[in-house]
Amino acid sequence: MTLRLGIFSAVILTALMLPAQDVKTDYDHNYDFSQIKTFAVKVGTTWGNPLQQQRAKDAVIQQLTAKGWTQADESTADAIVVIHGTTKTQQSVDTFYSGGGWGGWGYGGSGIATTTTNEIHVGTGMVDIFDAKTKKLVFRGTAQDELSEKPEKNEKKIEKAAEKMFKNFPPKPKAG
Repeated sequence: MTLRLGIFSAVILTALMLPAQDVKTDYDHNYDFSQIKTFAVKVGTTWGNPLQQQRAKDAVIQQLTAKGWTQADESTADAIVVIHGTTKTQQSVDTFYSGGGWGGWGYGGSGIATTTTNEIHVGTGMVDIFDAKTKKLVFRGTAQDELSEKPEKNEKKIEKAAEKMFKNFPPKPKAG
């Protein structure tokens, strides 16, 4: 019974400790985004999955057109949007204690410590927006999340990341 409770607790704790989607944005606080009406999107750094790259591009296009921008040819666009991506494998180390005691050191009884190492695949996406005339970076959004082995789950994560990234877009210039 104690072993079952320990395993159940380990599963629950692992689920709670999985990294949540992390989305951050930064922008030029003096830039007037109201001057941008058109944009062009391209992939700058590929991450080895053309299908996911197209999905990321589509998600960004959807968010920007929902904000009133119009997609245009790169030669006539007011803004150039460049998407970068990367994937990496990270190791996650988890130690779980079962039985009596704290850490198996005899505080309140003897216990067993079990340590496992897991590999998790993490994807990072970055969206840079440049003023097409000045070539100046005016906005950067980054998103990071654990990747799934199921493409449809990753597609949902891309859509959710784009929604979060452009939730308060376009940013208003700070009053100086």
